[in-house]
Amino acid sequence: MVNHVAALRPMLHGLMKMAGVKPYTVEIEPGTVMNFWVPLETLKKKPTKKCDKPVVVLVHGFFSDGIMTWLFQAFALSKQYSVYIPDLLFFGGSITDKTDRSPSFQAECLVAGLRKLGVERCTVVGFSYGGTVAFKMAELHADLVEAVVVSGSVIEMTHSIRDTMLQNLGYSSFSEMLLPTSVEALKALLSVGAQKKLKERGELLEGLVISNKDTKVPNFPQKIHLLWGENDQIFNLELAQNMKGHLGENASFQGIPKAGHLVHLERPCVYNRCLKQILDSFHANKSQK
Repeated sequence: MVNHVAALRPMLHGLMKMAGVKPYTVEIEPGTVMNFWVPLETLKKKPTKKCDKPVVVLVHGFFSDGIMTWLFQAFALSKQYSVYIPDLLFFGGSITDKTDRSPSFQAECLVAGLRKLGVERCTVVGFSYGGTVAFKMAELHADLVEAVVVSGSVIEMTHSIRDTMLQNLGYSSFSEMLLPTSVEALKALLSVGAQKKLKERGELLEGLVISNKDTKVPNFPQKIHLLWGENDQIFNLELAQNMKGHLGENASFQGIPKAGHLVHLERPCVYNRCLKQILDSFHANKSQK
């Protein structure tokens, strides 16, 4: 599996270039480097020059890095939007020597990288773990994040949400579920390749979970759109609807039938159509203000 994925990399790089994005490395601070897939037109000008098109940032989950997660969406969105696809720390070419493994640290590094690339305002689309990072970006940097679209994720992963999820799925830990060490486990996860940097990614999972007593839903000023696979067995519809209720009037929900947690990969055409409608409606509303 590893060799097959490695062999596909040159082809995937070529496809991403056809979609209008190219890899670009940003030093966030000494010891911390993040890889981004950046619009070609931005790099042809200067990485720090303001984009003419609205910016959409696609944030991947634990299943794989940016290129493997968002290829279909890069093609669907790149004509109308400036698409930025980061590799979160310990995925792709992104690394850090810092010990912080919290979603807040991921969010701060991602925001710092986007600012260095000249992004001033953006809509963030997050899947699974990337959705939690997207929520943190919106909470901490409302001046940068103007709207959020999330699939299969939570605002914060509490002990009770984690324990209920693992019990329902028959796993003993997050690491067992999300960091497979056998072919059988890999197939069960429906992953696209073997994981590297397992120790650091295991630490990311530990840093994701917080105590129930520490959880508090922020008062987001942004529009929040929840785009869900109706058969998601990891974060089910009940959890999504409860989250929508906690988020208040700024939140909306849309389910995609015949799709599970990997909704953007299982039904990419339907997901892309829904995502484009959400993004288009947001920018249409903004232009009417």
